[in-house]
Amino acid sequence: MGLQKEPKIGVVLFQLGGPDSLEAVEPFLYNLFCDPDIIDFPFAKIARQPLAKLISISRAKKVRDHYAHIGGKSPIVEWTKRQAAALEEELRTHQDARVAIAMRYWHPFTDEAIEKLRREECNELVLLPLYPQYSHTTTRSSYNEWQRRFKPTMFPGANIHAIQSYHDHPAYIDCMVEKVNETLARFPGEARPHLVFSAHGVPVSVIQAGDPYQRHVEETTRLVLERGKWELPFTVCYQSKVGSSRWLEPSIHTVTHQMAEKKERHVLVIPIAFVSDHIETLHEIDVEVREEMLALGVEQFEMMPGLNTSPKFIQTLVELVLARVTKPALAAQAR
Repeated sequence: MGLQKEPKIGVVLFQLGGPDSLEAVEPFLYNLFCDPDIIDFPFAKIARQPLAKLISISRAKKVRDHYAHIGGKSPIVEWTKRQAAALEEELRTHQDARVAIAMRYWHPFTDEAIEKLRREECNELVLLPLYPQYSHTTTRSSYNEWQRRFKPTMFPGANIHAIQSYHDHPAYIDCMVEKVNETLARFPGEARPHLVFSAHGVPVSVIQAGDPYQRHVEETTRLVLERGKWELPFTVCYQSKVGSSRWLEPSIHTVTHQMAEKKERHVLVIPIAFVSDHIETLHEIDVEVREEMLALGVEQFEMMPGLNTSPKFIQTLVELVLARVTKPALAAQAR
């Protein structure tokens, strides 16, 4: 018998990605709307590409303007690179490991991540989506792209571990509570801020087809509230609606008007389903929603920043990875 190879962990961080320049906005949108897990209807295979082209052209100018407002590109790529570097550094205190990034709609793409880990001859692969709550439109889409690109011959004999969600993982909940507490500290002591938990929306038809995303978002919110023990008013809402179909409600813009009707003076928006700051947090929430709420009478508006490279969040990712590889004892050492 030959000697068994020492495990060499290869982690794939899945994320949506974002344009790295204003010129990349339109092709990024095209890739997004070409995704069969996003655009699906009878005869979609024929119509998807022309429709994606039409949508990306029609939306490009407005979206470019938003990106120009936050620096001319999406920060999600840089944040994900920093998360990957921090995760790799922490993992390598336990075992030989490499971390690669697989963005769904812009560079670095999935095949780039596969090639990086193939060159490293990793024999334990952990697929780790940066979407804590599972959805067909995010996690399944990234895994479907992985299946299209991955060939078992690239990693002979490798064990592959796919993480589906961690919306209720205690360490992840702790990360969220820590960030909420940090942001609550910006309010005066006598204030009772209304907590607005905002998640990226999906069409209602997706949920009706069995997607657990809404349930996961609500479960994360419940656990964060239980762990935080704030006893403050709260609302769960959804954002980033595209198209005319019915999406999850209430929308964050509807909630904005509800805050005015309730005469709320202090509001904290918590991006409950995002782990990195990007266009939906930095522009949609922190520019558009902020302006709306302040104009309608809210005196203090705050947005919780993304988890980004929070040490607690990186440690959560370490625990998720080490709990999946062939030496379970390593997971305990990471705590």
